[in-house]
Amino acid sequence: MTTDRPSDRVVVAERVIAAPREVIFELIADPARQPEWDGNDNLAGADPGQRVRAVGTSFTMRLTKAGAVRENVIVEFDEGRLIAWKPSEVGSPPPGHLWRWELFDDERGTRVVHTYDWSDLHDAKREVRARATTPARLAASIERLAAVAGGAADSD
Repeated sequence: MTTDRPSDRVVVAERVIAAPREVIFELIADPARQPEWDGNDNLAGADPGQRVRAVGTSFTMRLTKAGAVRENVIVEFDEGRLIAWKPSEVGSPPPGHLWRWELFDDERGTRVVHTYDWSDLHDAKREVRARATTPARLAASIERLAAVAGGAADSD
């Protein structure tokens, strides 16, 4: 099977964090906690009580850009292991990008794989920001996540 996903539109970073998978997952699955570890400095806050529990649900997030709010629809979910969402303006269809977090048990703690996939994004105005989302920015989120989770991040 072939795919139309250009590799330059899928950005990945991964690290091992010396903390339990369940602790790390809770920080990701609770939108109110996400601004604490966001390496893109893009998230201003989220109302409490939006903990993600299933595909098809959504949460809203206030961005640092004045007045901007994003609705994030959960498209992949496996409790404690996988969560992915597609952001959009509230009430609008997602424009075609996805944020994914995968967690794997590792002898040193938890291997965290963070992916930003903008393969289906075809809005020239949004593509500028998408291109600015580099592996280093994703890695910054993982490093901050490690600090909040109480575990050092090892480079692999």
